Parts: sequence; C-alpha cells; structure tokens
Amino acid sequence: MTLWHPGARVIDAETGESVTPGLIDAAAAELTANGDRVPVFLPMPSTVPAVARYLAALRLGRPVVLLDPDARHPGLAERYTVDRVHPELALLLTTSGSTGDPKLVRLSRSAVLANAEQVAGSLGITGDDVAVTTLPLFYSYGLSVLHSHLLRGATVVLERTGIMQRTFWNAVRAHRVTSLAFVPYQYEMLRRLGFDPAELPSVRTITQAGGRLRTDLISDFAQRMAAVGGRMFVMYGQTEAAPRMATLPPDRLVDKLGSVGLAVPGGAFTVEKGEVVYRGPNVMMGYAHSGADLAKGDELGGVLHTGDLGRLDDEGFLFLTGRITRMGKVFGVRINLDDVERHFPVAAVAGDDRLHVFAEATSADEARRLRATIAEWLGTHFTGVDVRPIDALPLLPNGKTDYRALEASL
Repeated sequence: MTLWHPGARVIDAETGESVTPGLIDAAAAELTANGDRVPVFLPMPSTVPAVARYLAALRLGRPVVLLDPDARHPGLAERYTVDRVHPELALLLTTSGSTGDPKLVRLSRSAVLANAEQVAGSLGITGDDVAVTTLPLFYSYGLSVLHSHLLRGATVVLERTGIMQRTFWNAVRAHRVTSLAFVPYQYEMLRRLGFDPAELPSVRTITQAGGRLRTDLISDFAQRMAAVGGRMFVMYGQTEAAPRMATLPPDRLVDKLGSVGLAVPGGAFTVEKGEVVYRGPNVMMGYAHSGADLAKGDELGGVLHTGDLGRLDDEGFLFLTGRITRMGKVFGVRINLDDVERHFPVAAVAGDDRLHVFAEATSADEARRLRATIAEWLGTHFTGVDVRPIDALPLLPNGKTDYRALEASL
C-alpha cells in the first residue's frame, strides 16, 4: 500500500530534513533485515525518520502499531507479536482511552486509503496545500492529516513545539502553511492567544475534530476565517472509521450550527434506536484484544455502531446528542467515566471536551486540590477537569446517581 504521491513532501521545520524515496528505501531494507515478525511496533514522534519508517512498513505490507513515543506500553509487544496476520491488515491504533481495556483498532489497507481520499475530497486538498503537525501523528486525527496530504501530493511540515510557542507560528509563516487542524482545547488556547488569520496570509483552511466544540467558538473562528476569505470545517470521526466520518462544509456552518455535517463521500449515516450508525469503506475490520485477533478478517462488513446518540435532519445533516456508554473525551482522549468514579469519591460526567466531576461536602480548596489530582491521574492539563462541590448528589428512584440531572446543571 502506498500513500506517497510523487509530488508529496514531508519537511522537518527545525532541521530542514525531508523524507525522500531513498530514506523510505533504507527504512524498508532495515525492516526486512530485522526479519518478518509482525506487526511493526513504531513509536511515532513527528520526525522524518519515523515517517519514513512508517511509510516503508506500509509499502512492505507490514501492519504497523503506532505508539506514543513518550508513553510506556508494558506487555503490548508480547501480547500482539505473532507469526501470522490477515493479509489486508495495515494499521493498528490503540483506542484513545487513558483508562480501560487497551484494545487495538484493526484497519485494512483499503480503509486507510479510502478515508485518506474521503478527507482529501471533502477538504479539497491539492498539491499546492501545506499542512503542519498541530497534533501527534500517533493520534488518528493527526495521522489523517498526514495521509490525506500525502495522497494528493501536498506538503506536511513536522513541527514539535506546539501552538503556544513562537517557533510554531514562525514555521507556519516560513513554510507558507495553508491548513491548520485543531481539537477543541486548542481552539480555547487560540482564543486566548488572539488568533488572527489576517496575520497569517497563507492560511486558507482550519479544521476541527476530536470532540465537540462549543457553538460560540465555532461561530467565532468561522467568522475570523471568513473575514479573510478563508474556511473552517467541522469534522466528526472515530478511530474505528480511520477516522473521519462527517464534514460540515463552511457554507453551511451558520444554518447548521451544532451539526457535525454530512457523511464523507462514500459513507452514509442512519440512526437506529437513537444510535448513530455509519456505513462506509473506511470502517475498521474489528478490534484486537489479543495477538490471535490479528489473523481475523473483516468482522463488521463496513457497518460501525458508533455508540453516539444523534439525529439526522431532513437534509441528512447529523446532530450528536450524547453517548450510549459512559465514555467521554478530554482534549480528544477517551475517558471511562466509571473508572474515574472507581478511583475518586465523585460523580463524573463529560461535556464540551472536559471532565466534570461533582464532589459532595467539598470545600473550594479541596476542590482545587482534587482537580489537580484527577488531572495528574489522567495525564492531562488541569483545564480539562472541572470539579464542582455539591451538597448532595441527585438520585433516581432506584438510588442510583441521576447523571442526566448533573448534565443538565452544566
């Protein structure tokens, strides 16, 4: 499988080093010399050698497990190193949870390629576009930026310092970046930074995914881009869909505010018993809970039950209304709310890309300390956690916590 268009470029903003066919060939030779045991476990920093090794593995037909280079993954290699995998298996991504079962998402070559084309088509990516790494490449949203731009012969600039640093914005200007991809918490940071696209004349497109963004921020940033002739796309996806499933085009942001958009080309949504179900060529083959699962074929047949609650309007625009299961996202990372409650004496709900916890008989000082402790446990910034003291938790007639009442109080 190849995502490498002859005109594609990957450039390190700091060193000027580029991915070349020669580097990919060398990485392929190294992988071959190290034997054919599968899959390839690849810590994925935003560097030229890592990208070259990733592309080499895909070209060789060696399934890749992409890993956070700064995290420990005890037992993962022992659990999933096998002698036989399904011939269509290309990519294995850890589910984004910081808690819970560390299962892998099994993506086929055709699913990865299909979604790269779906994203490129939805955003109108051409060989003239230049993206920059605002997100980690082991994270499905960041990886989709790489895939969709390489497929169309565009350029990807590898930048590691982040949007709070002047070096990032210097790289955007120096490389004439045209597209920026952000998750909700980054939009919060951009607003504090006073993001002004008029100061970045090359930037024509911004995109948002990785959780629900408040509608006031969508309106705000859409207006900022429109004022300079630019565009903002709201997107919806899951790792299980390689990962994009829907796009809200810029010309419908105003009248469809709050929607995540229409299904990407080749995909379709239905709502079945309240649950959003997606059908498309980019759906995963299934999960892998052990090495033996890597030999399995396609178990889903292109049908993904998302676990999201939602509705479709008369034009097919999707509006999400909640989650079936007790899961939430903080800065794009999936959180098991029940795990939070097992570790701390709180009731937990999620919303607006934050974890909200309610603690009985808690002072303001105790709430601040609890916020810091939970954030450290999750491995996230404290702004992603909201601790609210409460006299008594609301209860249902059966004595269980009334989570809907807590959500309604947010």
